[in-house]
Amino acid sequence: MEQELRSSGPVRVQSSLCFSGALVDGPRIQQLLLHCAAALESNDVTLAQQAMWVLNNIASSQGDPNQRLTSSLLRGLVARACRTCGSPRGAGSMAAPLLGRRVMSVTELADYVDLTPWHRFGFTASNGAILRAVTGRDAVHVVDLGATRCMQWPTLIDALSKRPGGPPALRITVPSVRPAGPPLVGVSDAELGLRLANFAKSKGVQLEFNVVEKSSTTTPSPSPAKPLTLSQELASVLSDPPALGLREGEALVVNCQSWLRHVAPGSRDEFLDAVGALDPCLVTVTDEDADLDSPSLATRIAGCFNFHWILFDALDTSAPRDSPRRLEHEAAVGQKIESVVGADDSERSESGARLAERMRRKGFAAVGFGEVEVEEVRQLLSEHATGWGVKREEDMLMLTWKGHAAVFTTAWAPN
Repeated sequence: MEQELRSSGPVRVQSSLCFSGALVDGPRIQQLLLHCAAALESNDVTLAQQAMWVLNNIASSQGDPNQRLTSSLLRGLVARACRTCGSPRGAGSMAAPLLGRRVMSVTELADYVDLTPWHRFGFTASNGAILRAVTGRDAVHVVDLGATRCMQWPTLIDALSKRPGGPPALRITVPSVRPAGPPLVGVSDAELGLRLANFAKSKGVQLEFNVVEKSSTTTPSPSPAKPLTLSQELASVLSDPPALGLREGEALVVNCQSWLRHVAPGSRDEFLDAVGALDPCLVTVTDEDADLDSPSLATRIAGCFNFHWILFDALDTSAPRDSPRRLEHEAAVGQKIESVVGADDSERSESGARLAERMRRKGFAAVGFGEVEVEEVRQLLSEHATGWGVKREEDMLMLTWKGHAAVFTTAWAPN
């Protein structure tokens, strides 16, 4: 087995596993994870249990980035094993428990978002594209499909307030349905809207904020016992223009921040059709640059290992290990990993390159980003650790950590 761990060839399930403390580097950990995945996919409970015990000796929620990442992956593997094979002996003692999903205040959410540029990169790049798209327009309507509860908009409002000739009238519409993942905020959408409106008023911007409930005419779930999926609920909102309150003469923008990965892969084309039917002047999409939607468990685990180390590594330079915001970031990554590894129908991200192909296939044309937007992003990154960077990849902007792609932002217009 040790010789096989040293090889870079395809994973082969063996009848036993052994472990040497000298082999605890990234490639060896990944090989162990892939052995465990292969065992679970072949229903070899004994080998899966052996692999989990080896991984449990490596994993540590307080260790280096690879150990913390392994802890999250192990938790996902244990959850999957319990679901598909029954609870392996001793599985309950493996991996540290996931930090509870704590509800944040608005101030805590702002601190959470500010800890790294993971979210603000997309805010900055998308806002730059929005400002350029609505130049000269008297009325702007943003349909906000974002996971960070309107944290993007104060910066846009401030920029609009400084527009030569005065700001446009601004409307922001959010759906009442949203992904169930973190961050969780203990404030209603209506209260957030009121706070935004007060901020906009202080900047001389007229803001109207609306929350849209899912349509009462939505096609019912085929099974009364099975609730509608997020994709179905969101489709009911986007397919109801009167509820969105679309108005003649408004510049309509649809903003998707960390959202598309929560739409089931088989429903994404339908989602984009619904967005295109609204005839927006701009669609912005920001998400994590990772392909985690393969039907193969081993492929998804390899994708998680090769991608999610980025934030674990970056957090080492961003905050002390006992920082509440850092712990919440790592818990959020752990929850994503557990859903990708341990569940069948949860969030599945796709890379920016694949998203671009999908957008073009559905009749959208890339808008691209100018030097002004790039410089704004560089200014943001200058406030963070030196490992962060930005690069262009065709018409998208890419946030990088130590040269590795992390988050992409794209801007599109219907052809």
